[in-house]
Amino acid sequence: MTSHIPIMIKGVSDFGRAFCICAAAWRPIAVGVLVAAAVMTGTARADEHSGQVRPPAVLASSVAEVLPVLAGADVVFLGEIHDNPAHHAVQAEIITALQPAAVVWEMITATQAAALTPDLLQDGPALAETLDWTQSGWPEFALYQPVFAASHGAAQFGALVPRTGTRRAMEQGVAGVFGPDAVAYGLTTPLDEAEQAARKADQLASHCNAMPGEMLPVLVELQRLRDAVLARAVVAALDHAAADPVRQSGGQNPGPVVVVTGNGHARLDRGAPLALRQARPALKITALGQSEGGQIEGAFDVVMEADPIPRADPCLAFQ
Repeated sequence: MTSHIPIMIKGVSDFGRAFCICAAAWRPIAVGVLVAAAVMTGTARADEHSGQVRPPAVLASSVAEVLPVLAGADVVFLGEIHDNPAHHAVQAEIITALQPAAVVWEMITATQAAALTPDLLQDGPALAETLDWTQSGWPEFALYQPVFAASHGAAQFGALVPRTGTRRAMEQGVAGVFGPDAVAYGLTTPLDEAEQAARKADQLASHCNAMPGEMLPVLVELQRLRDAVLARAVVAALDHAAADPVRQSGGQNPGPVVVVTGNGHARLDRGAPLALRQARPALKITALGQSEGGQIEGAFDVVMEADPIPRADPCLAFQ
């Protein structure tokens, strides 16, 4: 690639124009692949620009050691590497122990979540068909089925930004797609220069150094959009739990809201917890990060380790 083609589209935001420039310039990879990459990628390494000093994460070797760290939280983020089965086994065990009032899923939309029932959540084949999982782009359903089954007693909320929404965000900007609450979730506030540079560098690294420079700010904004959508779904889940007449009449203290998501969205310094704190600053939020081979990036309250799994080189897709 030797040059970028400057396509100017009337009425399109700078954010959307950057996408159009890149789509025209980067002919070896189709626009659909760019959208898929924007949907599925996560942030890479921790930043030092939040201005907050956090204690180091607790290093846990079992779920029994994780649970005390999560105790008393309003919201619990359960991070993962999407294709690691050990990470999903841990999530299922934690959800069983916590008995959450609601579970928020990065992997499904709000419409899909609304169709879930306790019986369906425990019927793996029927659930996979209902969610059209084979067409979703996520790793095989068998990895997630135990996590869905463990959550059958909770209300279900989806926070996936559909690919149509991603395309609209690329053209119109993330705040417009998110809606009138964009200010409350921080989407209208630009990142400072150092933070923006760090996030662009992370996006470049996570895309095998193959992404045109003009696309990097777009990917940063899409990541912020997905964080904010997750945070907004958590708020909806909290409000639902607070208004649950069954729990109120029984005098029950509702369990936490659990969020099942990738490590990049679960990290406290840059992910959905940051957007959630802007909207609901009084919440007690805790986050589990799950590592492989001792490698994890970002700030978490507690980290669990798992063995790496064999994978094909993801950078082959960019060649």
